Parts: sequence; C-alpha cells; structure tokens
Amino acid sequence: MADLEEVVVEANFREEINRHSHSLKSLFRSSSGYSAQVIPITTTPPNESTEIWTGGELIPQDAWLPITESRNGNVFSAIFHLLCSGIGIQSLLLPLAFATLEWAWGIICLSLAFAWQLYTAWLLVHLHESDTGIRYSRYLHLAITAFGPKLGKLLTIFPVMYLSGGTCAQLIIIGGGTMKLFLKAVCDVNSVTGTECFLLFVCMAIVVAQFPNLNSIGWVSLIGATTAIAYCTLIWGLSIANGRPSGISYNPPEMESNMDRFGGVLNSVGIIFLAFKGHNVILEIQGTLPSSPKQRSQNRMWRGVTISYALIAMCFLPLAIAGFWVCGNKIPSSYGGLLTSFSQFNGHKNTSKAVLGLLCILVVINCLSTFQIYSMVVFDNLEFKYTSKKNKPCARWLRIAFRIFFGGLAFFIAVAFPFLPSLAPLIGGMTLPLAYVYPCFMWITMKKPEPNSTMWCVNIGLGFLGLSLSVVLVIASVWNLADKGLHANFFRP
Repeated sequence: MADLEEVVVEANFREEINRHSHSLKSLFRSSSGYSAQVIPITTTPPNESTEIWTGGELIPQDAWLPITESRNGNVFSAIFHLLCSGIGIQSLLLPLAFATLEWAWGIICLSLAFAWQLYTAWLLVHLHESDTGIRYSRYLHLAITAFGPKLGKLLTIFPVMYLSGGTCAQLIIIGGGTMKLFLKAVCDVNSVTGTECFLLFVCMAIVVAQFPNLNSIGWVSLIGATTAIAYCTLIWGLSIANGRPSGISYNPPEMESNMDRFGGVLNSVGIIFLAFKGHNVILEIQGTLPSSPKQRSQNRMWRGVTISYALIAMCFLPLAIAGFWVCGNKIPSSYGGLLTSFSQFNGHKNTSKAVLGLLCILVVINCLSTFQIYSMVVFDNLEFKYTSKKNKPCARWLRIAFRIFFGGLAFFIAVAFPFLPSLAPLIGGMTLPLAYVYPCFMWITMKKPEPNSTMWCVNIGLGFLGLSLSVVLVIASVWNLADKGLHANFFRP
C-alpha cells in the first residue's frame, strides 16, 4: 500500500508538471507574434529528502538563461539586488510631493505606500514557489499561471516591457545627463553634447553588462546600493547641516483653480507611490537563490526583503522630510533641476564643486549598476528566443552581440525620446498595478483563501483600491501634460 501511495503521489506530481508545460507551449504558439518574457520553470520534488536540492530543472533552458543559470545566491546578494533596483533618483522628487501634500498628508501617504509595497512584496515572495516545488522565476510566468495565458499576457506584457527596457532608456537619459552636468559644472567643459554623454554612458554600461548572469553581478549591485544610499544620505545630511534659508514657505503652492489644486495633489500622490520600484524583478532575484524541501527560497528572500526595505525607508523618509524642510514649496520639479540647484536644496549658495562632483559621480555609478539588473531581464528574453529555436545555450559571442544590440536600441530610444522622464508619471500610473494590484489578485487565484476571510477581504480591497488609484493617476498625468506640455529639461541632448 505504501508503494501504491508513492506511485499515486508521483503520478499526480507529474500530471501537474505536464499541465504547466502544456500551458507554456500553448503560450508560445500564440498568434500575438510576441514571445513573452522568459518563463521556463524549475521544480523541487516534494519527496526529496536531501538537504540541498541540486537538480530539478524541468527544462534544460533554465540552466542556460541569465536569470536562472546560477542559483548560488544568498541573503546578502538578494539585499544588494533589491537595494540597487529599489532606490533611484526618483526618490529625490519626494520633497516635491510634500510641497503639495504638506507635512501630515505627505508622511501618511509615504507610510501607506511603503506598507503597501512591503505587503505585496511578501505576497510575491511566497508565490514564487508552489507547494509542489514549481518555481516562478519570472513575473510574466506567475501572471500567466494565475490569470491564464491570454489575460496574463494582456495585463503584464506592457508593464514588464516598460519596466525593463524603458527603465534602461531612462537610466541612460538620467546617467548621461548627470555626466553632462558633471563636465559642465565641475570640469568647466561646455563643448560636450548630451548625445555624446548618452553614448559614453551606454558604452560603459555595455562593458559592465558582459557578466553572464544575474547572480554574477552581485558585487555590481553592492556598488549600486552603496552609491544610492550614499547620495540620498549626503543630500539630506547636508540639508540639515547647512540649515534652512530665510523666506521658505511650507504652504501649498497657489493654484488658479480647484481642479489645478486637485491635479497637483494627485500628481504628488503619484510621485510618492511611484518612488518605490523593483517589484518587477523580485521574482527574478529570488530565482537566483537555492531551494530545498527543508529550506525554501522564500525564507532567505523574505529576510533580504525586510532588511532592504528597512534601509530604503531610512533613505526615503529623511530625504523627503529634510528636503521639504529646507526648500519648502520651492523644491525643483525636475531630476536635472534638483541636481543643478543643489546649492539651493542644501541651504546655501556656494556649494563646493567637490560636493556637487561627488553627487554626480554617485548618481552615474548608481545608474550604471541599476542598468545591469533591469537589462538582465531583456537579455534573458533574447536568449530564450534563441535557445527555444536552437535547443542549445547561447555561445559567448552571441551573448555579447545580444547585449551590444540592446545597448544600441536603448541608446536610440534615449536620443529619440529625451523627454521620457517627463512621461514617467503617465506610464508609471499605467504600470502601477504590477506592484500594487496584481500580487493581490494572484494570491486569491493561486492560494484560494476562503471567501470573506481576512486574507480574501484584504487582497480584494487593496486590489480594487490600486486599480482605482492607477486610473486616477493616469487621468491626472494626462491633465498635467495637456496643461503644461512636454517641457524641455536638462537631460535633453
């Protein structure tokens, strides 16, 4: 009888694997013409009794692709990846949100956004690995499993595409623009154009991008995380040290109409909720961690998430409060404006070139490091298309070619659309469900909590609230763009 039970368990397990494999094959036979982001999966047999599971690849491609090629990560590498992908220059806009929302509502919204993001991160971490051992190491794979092939692709393809390739293009614009600022303000070089700085940044990014997989760039993420924490801390620390200038007001900026005031409030809420990022790579980062029946990857990953989010909070909250305390409602509204007017931001008019130069270097290094994490998702997808057709891993020269190709494509987008950061609130509102909404509905469809239970009500409530917030933010962004237009900023070449 015991042997018969083992046969039945094994048969059920293989049946589930075959069902998932069939759904993946049908996905790539779709007539949409788009080969979705990589979705090979791995599994750990439930009856495996060894301490460390060293096999379990459901298909060979998992061992060939950049995200899952190496599963030797640890808590520290996960922390580095999460910090590098989660802290960015968008955090420097938080004082601008406080200028409209004022102290109380600014802190409340920032706290709510932080708690909401942390909760959905918990959901994703615990959805990464099913009870039968199947690992969902790509966001799109989890969405397709939860919502089905058609709806999963419809809901997540655009956000995943934008938050990988689009973010890389924005990093080129921001990093290249900061390099131009460094050359102009610190080195007194005015002959270099923005396009040339973009090209220099891309060349540097492509050189760093030659590491084979996500796990191998752990030290790059360490550098990126360190520089991100450093420039955030440097800005709010100098702001407090240099004191507050006279004539600063903390009253909301004057608006011509109530609609303008309402639009400003929504835009500020959007700045706060979009300041937190990185949910689109949480599953990929967890995919680099080992897993065994006795110690699932979710245990290590959740420790990494809690530590990294504590550090993110220690960066964002002081930066928002100190920045608003110093600048009031005169805080610059653009990324470049914040860096170029740092002398006003830190409370005195004679900021040394050394301090400004250090800030610029830290921002550029952080952009280079963050580029590697988001571009790895694109490299993973490109290699998947090749390995699917050839049924063999990519040669080294082909990997290099893929990465040069993507760097050139991202450079073209950055040059052709230098106003892309101006569209960030609009596109960010459209991609907001990826972080705040979909994980809630995924939990309901996959874990199937009891209707009207606490977990069911919380996820339903947050899911629909997030959808409403996304719609409102998109409308507010369109209103703001129509009212003010796409203004040229410092990062235009």
